Amino acid sequence: MLLSFHYLCGKSSKTMSGIHWMHRQHPPRQEHWMRWVWKAFFASIVLMMVWMVFLSFQDLPSFDDLENPNNKLASQVFAIDGALLGRYYVENRVPVTYDQLSPHLVNALIATEDIRFNSHSGIDFRALARVAFKTVFLGQSSSGGGSTITQQLAKLLYSNRDFSGMGKIEKTITPVVTKMKEWITAVKLERSYTKKEILAMYLNHFNFINGAYGIKAASEIYFGQSQDSLSVTEAATLVGMLQNPSLYNPARRAELTRKRRNVVINQMVRHDFLTRDEATVLKESPMDMARFKKFSHDEGLAPYARMELRKEVMRILDRPECRKSNGEKYDIWRDGLKIYSTIDTSVQLQLEASVAAHMPALQKKFWRVWRGMDPWTRRDPGTVDADIDLRQQTLADQIGQMDRYIGIRASLFEPFIEENGIKIGRLLLRDVDMTRMLREKKNPGYLKELQELKLISGEMVKDYTRIMKGPLWKELQKKWDNFQTATDNMLNAKVPMVVFDYGSPRFERDTLMSPLDSLKYHRMILQTGVVAIDPSNGQVRGWVGGVDYRFFQYDHVTSDRQVGSTFKPFVYATAVALQSISPCTRLLDNPQTIVPGEANFHLEKEWTPRNFDTYTGESLTLFDGLRKSKNTFSVYLMKQLGDTEPVRGLINNMGIDSSARTPTGRLRVPASPSICLGSADLSVLEMTGAYATFANDGVYNKPVLVNRIEDAHGRVIYQDVPLERRALSSEANHVMVEMLRYATRGAGGFSGVKSDFGGKTGTTNFYADGWFIGITPSLVIGTWVGGEDRWIRFFSPNDGQGSVLARPIFSEALKRLETYGSASFDPDRRFKSPGKISIELDCGKYQSATGDEIPGDSPDLYEDIFEEPVFE
Repeated sequence: MLLSFHYLCGKSSKTMSGIHWMHRQHPPRQEHWMRWVWKAFFASIVLMMVWMVFLSFQDLPSFDDLENPNNKLASQVFAIDGALLGRYYVENRVPVTYDQLSPHLVNALIATEDIRFNSHSGIDFRALARVAFKTVFLGQSSSGGGSTITQQLAKLLYSNRDFSGMGKIEKTITPVVTKMKEWITAVKLERSYTKKEILAMYLNHFNFINGAYGIKAASEIYFGQSQDSLSVTEAATLVGMLQNPSLYNPARRAELTRKRRNVVINQMVRHDFLTRDEATVLKESPMDMARFKKFSHDEGLAPYARMELRKEVMRILDRPECRKSNGEKYDIWRDGLKIYSTIDTSVQLQLEASVAAHMPALQKKFWRVWRGMDPWTRRDPGTVDADIDLRQQTLADQIGQMDRYIGIRASLFEPFIEENGIKIGRLLLRDVDMTRMLREKKNPGYLKELQELKLISGEMVKDYTRIMKGPLWKELQKKWDNFQTATDNMLNAKVPMVVFDYGSPRFERDTLMSPLDSLKYHRMILQTGVVAIDPSNGQVRGWVGGVDYRFFQYDHVTSDRQVGSTFKPFVYATAVALQSISPCTRLLDNPQTIVPGEANFHLEKEWTPRNFDTYTGESLTLFDGLRKSKNTFSVYLMKQLGDTEPVRGLINNMGIDSSARTPTGRLRVPASPSICLGSADLSVLEMTGAYATFANDGVYNKPVLVNRIEDAHGRVIYQDVPLERRALSSEANHVMVEMLRYATRGAGGFSGVKSDFGGKTGTTNFYADGWFIGITPSLVIGTWVGGEDRWIRFFSPNDGQGSVLARPIFSEALKRLETYGSASFDPDRRFKSPGKISIELDCGKYQSATGDEIPGDSPDLYEDIFEEPVFE
């Protein structure tokens, strides 16, 4: 700053002699006056310097602050091929270096904002003098700004220009003080950074609105490309926005922004960055905003994976060893982390395309099946009042989460409850409490029934009774009735909205629909959960948690659903591993019963699960028992094991925690023989991770989604270390691979597939869940299809079994991966063979050795087999 002052005030000897000449020519009185003028001038300079020194000790950023500005930087998520999957941010800001800027952008910025940027030291005194002269002496209010790029950066980073609430005098003085502080900060910035760094920092920090924080996001949002590829007109548009981004907003004021763009182009001509002929052509070009698109978390590849990845990263950042050097936690929203995921964009694209290819036709069939029926009131054979009550209560809970409902409740019902302190236990009265009390008034004894079912406590019954007999009950009912009337009006009034629709572009449609109909409509959209895992290391290559993240945020890859017959291979694997049983072993398809006291099953009553249809009594190999998913065979093998613990132990080694419990305290995988039919509720991720063991020679690798995390400076915060363990011997695992390959022999949808594959379908009670988990040597893909609610389902095996609901997604994915290719998928790889094994897989040789009947191909070998649901 002092150098700049000396530069401004330095005088040559010739100039000084001119001053002496002036001194000699003036009369004594004028000489006295001019002496005071010069004294006042130099005194003001001294006072200014003293004032600046004083301000430098005030609330200004230190050099440490300047070298480490507190920017809100977006964290970026990358796929294994380097593609950007998305960002986590408060402000969508990703810093770039000077070398990553388009030369047109640099030229436009310097020509328009600060032509002497490369020669001044933070303050351009010539520009300040020009502005002062034109403003004071010529009265030109539009004489241009005197702020340098460095000063503008100082204002963006550290200045507080909120003058609201100040008095008239304070409002006059404070802006001057603030400006001086910005000058000092600008000089400090010049001493801390190079010119190139300052220019890049300024563009990185500027808010270009529309969610575009910084030049990288602005280039992507407004022009759909990187900042290093901007054309002259695009660069001029963004530089023009620096004056006032809201005024010169190209998305809303295209013509005004075009005029401002052309001002920038004229400046580039004036300072020799463009020729006049070039500028003439450029200024005639229209504003092209065809690629304008705001950035959204809902869009782009793998949105469900990115949301799960965020949770996993935040868990990792909680670890003491993954914190900053000062012990603080990294902030995924502000610290500009680089997160390297395991997702492969080629696999992800084909999974999403496979879902999009299968689900629309399935949904069309679903609408046809349910035409004229309401899932929340429909009664099937065996449906009891409790089932309907559950559906209605679930619907009420979903209504209670609607913003409109919450607003009505807050205005019409909550104030009365809060003013009078109406509570059940320690909690203010809930909707469910009011519903129970009204039900009790209508059907006395209802609360006692709930208490006997252990759904409510005795203390709650007392609280309900006290309220119903109290002086506020009538008024409470009145408030509730008013609230319900307003809610009904809101729920049933048709309003404009956007709904999910397979038949419309981008799967969305503008329509008139009531909020209640919209809620029911979207709950009846069938959902899916699909995940692809590399069995050699557990890395997740693809993840589809639902049919469209914009409308359905619930992730079905991590949610628990009944697994059905996809669990049966674990039972078979346990029998093979512990008893060396051959898959050529023949059994009769007859009822199997476990009686009380038998082995270590601890049953209190006899248990004889039935098949989907009648018992055939036919003799089948275990190969066919698994392929046809015979419940009787699974129960037989469980009886031979004599205990559930061997099966639970195996799945524990394959990544399914057998000790884990539900929120109610029950084991997620019960110590009950019914698990052999797939009665447990598990996630697609867990099941696919376990099946990956079969594809990896019996070695389990924990599924991972995060490969590496770096901070904004490239320092590695976290590096994944594979967690693997042997769960099955190579021999037993090879037997299971052969059984899974046999289970898919002749299955529909695989015509032309050259990959080596196997798998197992699964279907649960009443066709609520359809599963298929397929294995290949390089990828294991788990698929689930069903309704958000378990009563959203098909009614027949032709429509609702796993081979119809879920398997087509797997077969379509294989075909697409073979056609389009992927670094993560090799269709020519074959499952590893351990060579000669002790368990016989050749059923002809097995028959010769044991005397069993030679198994021939079943008549339906090349037809789809009806999957047998879980019947206990």
